Amino acid sequence: MLSEPATETWVAADACRPLRKDAERNRQRILDAASQVFAERGLEATLDDIADRAGLGVGTVYRRFPNKEALIETLFEQRIEQMIALAEQAAADLAPWPAFAEFLRQAACLHAEDRGLQEAMLNGSHGHKRVAAARGRLLPAIVALVDNAQADGTLRADFRPTDIPIILKMIGCAVDYTCRVNPTAWRRYLELLIDSLRVCASQAPLPTAALTEDEATQAMGHLPRRAAMADTPSAPAWT
Repeated sequence: MLSEPATETWVAADACRPLRKDAERNRQRILDAASQVFAERGLEATLDDIADRAGLGVGTVYRRFPNKEALIETLFEQRIEQMIALAEQAAADLAPWPAFAEFLRQAACLHAEDRGLQEAMLNGSHGHKRVAAARGRLLPAIVALVDNAQADGTLRADFRPTDIPIILKMIGCAVDYTCRVNPTAWRRYLELLIDSLRVCASQAPLPTAALTEDEATQAMGHLPRRAAMADTPSAPAWT
């Protein structure tokens, strides 16, 4: 396996050097196949699995991406940038509460449909440098949504941005539990969660405080085996 510095060197070179048309087509086929395979199987899928889905030899995959880490970084950095755009678009187009609720719906939908994104976003064991940096860019957009909705008096005052990854993980568990019998059942539980976050006259205080950023990071490092890479240290969850 290549060392981290080697991966970084490849990333810089690949970003700066234009590819031939056939090489660029193969690169996109690999990314499209990886998106499908990781969405279905999670990040434990191999480069051989991805090469097979793309209809390419595994050597072609390695020429474009020297290891799975490099492929995960490229693919899921794009996914997190998509979440940043969702948060910013919601804030620009909607009032504070609808913006917050719509972002949660869109983020949950992305996670429900993409097991690999859920793992990359919520535990940081794979693609940890660039993906963690992208998560760091997502945090201010989420904080703005939360602050705006709380300032508007519509989001309960004890909600914290660190509650969001836990909520998304809860939705992921609902997907896993119900997908074989009702693939859309998770949407019911999401709406129950969203409804519980809106301020109402009879709302009782929560029985315990939100996780701190350190606690959220530690929690994300103790996900079940399928969502963790045993020999790679976890990156911060939201910073």
